Amino acid sequence: MKITTMLLIAALSTASTAALGADAISAADFAKKAGAAGAAEVEMGKLGAQKATDAQVKAFAQKMVTDHTKANKELMAAAKSKGLEVPTEPGLMHKGMKEKFEAQEADRDFNHDFMQQMVRDHEATVELFQTAANDSTLDPDLRALAKKTLPTLEQHLADAQKLEAKFAKK
Repeated sequence: MKITTMLLIAALSTASTAALGADAISAADFAKKAGAAGAAEVEMGKLGAQKATDAQVKAFAQKMVTDHTKANKELMAAAKSKGLEVPTEPGLMHKGMKEKFEAQEADRDFNHDFMQQMVRDHEATVELFQTAANDSTLDPDLRALAKKTLPTLEQHLADAQKLEAKFAKK
């Protein structure tokens, strides 16, 4: 049952990620999606730092905790001044993914699967922040925050892709 639920959640997430490709995003949507994504990265980073068996994966996971905690605080401050709510917990899909990773053996497969998820998460987050950074109708402070954060997210994605390739299943 859990696998079926997780597959449904993943399918819904893919559909919502595709919807992010729009040219504009509301301030409320950006705060909601960025907050949930940031909270997910912190949670997943803590888990990866704890369970990964590879030193590079552990270091990457700890970097996720550090960088996304900082970005989350900046988002909270910017959103608070606008009266916007920012989630402090990951969304349902990420809660399901965390549950899967908690139950998974800490081995080479964990390292690969974890990094594969980091690639997926960062692809969606980069797309979200690109949309926000390029949306001239978005609140200027949130747009500036998106532009400021985007290079870090793009670096996370590049690092995640390199590590995921290192553990690619053959």
